[in-house]
Amino acid sequence: MGAYQTGKYRNVFGELGKSREEIQRKLEESIHTFFYGSEEERIYHEAGEDMAYLEDTGNHDARTEGMSYGMMICVQMNMKKEFDRIWKWAKTYMWMEEGENEGYFAWSCRTDGEKNAMGPAPDGEEFFAMALFFASHRWGDGEGIFCYSKQARDILRACLHKGENGRPGEPMWNRENHQILFVPGSEFTDPSYHLPHFYELFALWADEEDRAFWKEAARASRKYLKAACHPATGMNPEYGEFDGSPVRRVFAWGDRHDQFYSDAYRTAANIGLDCEWFGADEGHYGAPLRLMRFLRTDLEAARCVYEVDGTLVEKNVLHPVGLLAATAQGALTVKKEDREAWETASRWVEWFWEQPLREGGRRYYDNCLYLFALLALSGNYRIW
Repeated sequence: MGAYQTGKYRNVFGELGKSREEIQRKLEESIHTFFYGSEEERIYHEAGEDMAYLEDTGNHDARTEGMSYGMMICVQMNMKKEFDRIWKWAKTYMWMEEGENEGYFAWSCRTDGEKNAMGPAPDGEEFFAMALFFASHRWGDGEGIFCYSKQARDILRACLHKGENGRPGEPMWNRENHQILFVPGSEFTDPSYHLPHFYELFALWADEEDRAFWKEAARASRKYLKAACHPATGMNPEYGEFDGSPVRRVFAWGDRHDQFYSDAYRTAANIGLDCEWFGADEGHYGAPLRLMRFLRTDLEAARCVYEVDGTLVEKNVLHPVGLLAATAQGALTVKKEDREAWETASRWVEWFWEQPLREGGRRYYDNCLYLFALLALSGNYRIW
């Protein structure tokens, strides 16, 4: 049983002997740095009197990924002012009011609000919706765009029903297999987009007519994650076919996405949170431990790129702190009673505890995953 049933959240840092004061200090200092540190440290930037954006410091834009992540961090930390600022910026500049993507959010905008693209990325929409539901339950609904629960339901309705009854565009989920798509209309998925623990809650709070779909999506995603994570290494590709196998094609922009690389790191963290919240194992909860074991006890092994079967690729990771954080969050799948497994998992959590926030131009993605892991491993990534 998970925290949804019990109301109890694990404090893994506490299980390793960290004091409540130490944990709270680390959490508060990291949040302050992320939101209000120096120009070389922070990600969050206020814009005007009542808006704010989170900058992808490697690409110098604002993305629905980071904006929705920021909202989730804010609702978990009871930061309503910052939450509302980020949400208003997203609705003002990212939301699309017409065309085939009406009702979705442009995945990338310049920091002045001009859209860089007119297409969405579904991981942004699912995090927006979940953060908005939590905001509604934690703070209550306001008016207009701050009627959080209505906004969440509107997003999910668009995600499922675009293309129906003459409505232009494509949905973000495959209606037949219940899997989230890499982009609307695509014929493949991204394993790190699969959030069965979110879908369980959408099945409670979305439009009533869609609740059965979301319940089935949770089951389908758990089965998909089992298939997508390699049985020996626990690794998954960035992009996957619907059967879980890596997408082998070379894309128009010249990149491969069949390896264990940037996007793929989030999957271990997502599986850890699904275990923490719901404890509904479909065979996927073993993947994070396999990953930790494959990467062994040497952190240098976590600075390399791999094929999902563990074949080494002569390329360094772009986000080493993100990989460390997400893998450590996967420790939520391991119980202390399993002594050998706990020895491996606790080593990763200790490494993460000793790791500071990343500095420099590539800090955005790493530090988002860092804060999620810090929240989850301290028992502060909760259902509201």
